[in-house]
Amino acid sequence: MSAREAGRPLGRALRALLPRGLLGRSVLIILVPILMLQAVALQLFYGGHLDVISRRLAGGVAGDVALLVELVRREAPEERAWIFREAAWRLDLALAFEEGARIQSVARPASLPLLPLEEDLNNALRERVRLPFDTDWQSDSRSVIIRVQLPEGVLHVEAPRKRLFTATLYLFVIWLAGSALLLSGIAVLFMKNQVRAIRRLADAAEAFGLGRDVGPMKPEGASEVRQAAAAFNRMQERIRRFVGQRTEMLAGISHDLRTPLTRMRLALAMLPRTPEMEEDLAALGQDVEEMERMTAAYLAFARGEGTEQARPADLVELVQDVAASARRAGAVVEVAAPEALSMRLRPDAVRRCLGNLVDNARRHARRIAVGVRTSPRTGLGGPGGVPAALWAEVTVDDDGPGIPAAEREGAFKPFHSGSPNGTGLGLAIARDIVRAHGGEIVLEESPLGGLRARLRLPV
Repeated sequence: MSAREAGRPLGRALRALLPRGLLGRSVLIILVPILMLQAVALQLFYGGHLDVISRRLAGGVAGDVALLVELVRREAPEERAWIFREAAWRLDLALAFEEGARIQSVARPASLPLLPLEEDLNNALRERVRLPFDTDWQSDSRSVIIRVQLPEGVLHVEAPRKRLFTATLYLFVIWLAGSALLLSGIAVLFMKNQVRAIRRLADAAEAFGLGRDVGPMKPEGASEVRQAAAAFNRMQERIRRFVGQRTEMLAGISHDLRTPLTRMRLALAMLPRTPEMEEDLAALGQDVEEMERMTAAYLAFARGEGTEQARPADLVELVQDVAASARRAGAVVEVAAPEALSMRLRPDAVRRCLGNLVDNARRHARRIAVGVRTSPRTGLGGPGGVPAALWAEVTVDDDGPGIPAAEREGAFKPFHSGSPNGTGLGLAIARDIVRAHGGEIVLEESPLGGLRARLRLPV
């Protein structure tokens, strides 16, 4: 296995630990160099300044203890009082002598495991006193008790910890921790404001893509984010203007086409009916109706139902309305759905989408089954990746001939019709409407033996 392949699991593990959001990654980018700099400074302090200071302070105390031990050894017991008095006054060391005592070796845990004080003091005493000794850091929180074994007893030396310890360490650690917390807070507050502007831009783009009128965005945040917001506002205005102009143009074309079609219908109605011409007149009338229907379908496809605004509606009620209309047209439609499923959508557009799916099934089958249910947000996803906890799923099944799997995607293309009486826009309009809601629609094999159209909308 190569080094590149061996490093891939490690790279994936590191990526899994990284924050997924922009705020977390931005704060991490800011804090990691600061923490690394502080770690280097702390290492230099521990390896340099603290180590030198600790050895010097321990050497000073060990030198004083060695001097006192030598004085006590040279003086007679009745002459040692002045040594004890001078040690307390001049060296700030309290002395006591225990006649005939022996040092009991006791294993004591380190009281300051992160600092080199105890080790440095032991090394200094070992070097300068050169007698058996013991140090006690546990008995007194303000002093270190040093016991030195002499031939006639044990000399107790109580040394203040302030002679071995410097408050610079506390100040340094407080500075490191305080500066890290302060910089972290400033970084989080600053980046939160920047990310909030990006989130608002993303929400506005998503809402606009779903056909909602969000209005112009207020540019805020960094200059690049303000520039993106201004560009989004200009794009939004251009798209609205383009859609409006296209809709007006197509509405005018539709009106212009309907006028001659209406005249043709009237002319056909006023023509004298003879047995020889009856069949031809009926065919012409059907052609005129087909042209009117195709004109309306083309206009609906071009408009894309873009003028309707989303609002709370009951999806089950829309399905029941479409099923009732299909039954009035002679279809056999079964509906399996909960009592209600309220969600935010464009009711007229969704009704048209469901109507197109049911009409397609009605033209090719005798039995239609429509189901409505909710499912977790897995599997199909909308083009914009709409964050929804649930999907509302609608299935339209029929027992018709179906569509081969290789041809199902092509059925969604505009003007692709598998029926001589169709325009080829029903499925294209349905997919356009579903995707405008942030969902998706697919064709599958139906349990009834025909075709299943399955659509999902974010709840």
